[in-house]
Amino acid sequence: MNLRRHSLIKVALLAAVAALMPNRPAMAESAIKPTLETLFEPLLADPTYPHIAVSGKLDRKEVQLDIGAPVDLYQNRTRDFAVGVDFGTWSLLRRNDDFKFPVDAIDYLFGVNATWKRKFDDSVLPFDTMTTKLRVSHISAHFEDGHYDEATRAWLNPEEAPTPGKIPFTYSREFVNLTTALSAPGGKVYLGYQYMFHTIPGDINPHSFQAGAEVGLPAHSYVAADVKLLPAWSTEKQKTDSFRGTWNLQAGMRLTSIGLDQVRVACNYFTGISRQGMYLNKTENYTSLGMIIDL
Repeated sequence: MNLRRHSLIKVALLAAVAALMPNRPAMAESAIKPTLETLFEPLLADPTYPHIAVSGKLDRKEVQLDIGAPVDLYQNRTRDFAVGVDFGTWSLLRRNDDFKFPVDAIDYLFGVNATWKRKFDDSVLPFDTMTTKLRVSHISAHFEDGHYDEATRAWLNPEEAPTPGKIPFTYSREFVNLTTALSAPGGKVYLGYQYMFHTIPGDINPHSFQAGAEVGLPAHSYVAADVKLLPAWSTEKQKTDSFRGTWNLQAGMRLTSIGLDQVRVACNYFTGISRQGMYLNKTENYTSLGMIIDL
């Protein structure tokens, strides 16, 4: 009796496994196919566009380290519409003499997006493609190494914070971003608008604007410029009541000659409001040299 019961149980288990085995001809193909080949091409000179990059500042002992990427989760068959996600971090590291890189500050970004792409058959403009990306994202910023005294259990230099005497302070932004790019082989121009519907600290102007251009050059090289008009924070007034232009100029080259088409070496000149949220009250001016990977 026990042998018979054991046999019946074995047969039942095999039947259950067989029933759960995928029947590929009968299964519907999933529409969710994550891909790094996004419809919206990277903004080459935008330092806050999700990418993987490392660059050292030439005039100070600081390193920028970025880790992130946009991913299209769904693309329709005609590849003119996509839905995806954005993940990214951008970090400010200090470069010590003993080959250590403590993290001074780090920002985290995640969100969802939708992209529309349209080809022009006949256009009076020197572009044949228009691509629009709508993003809804969250970003938060944090201090890390070197801002806290372990012995006294006190935060250092609170007078330098955007909210004096309040370190650590909370930095959080939720925003909607709309960017439209016109492109053709060898060049691209784009315009963007961002509306922040929630910010901490408060009293920050919710509007910001963006524009940029990219021009391809011989030998897989290029020049690109990204400019943003950002709300400028006043520590004295504890709010933003003006705007500040923030530029990033980039000259680079893709390593296509050695089979690394998605890898760029680039030199940047940056001037404007710091990209680190913890330093929203500070302006910077520097030149950096590094490598960028467009996944």
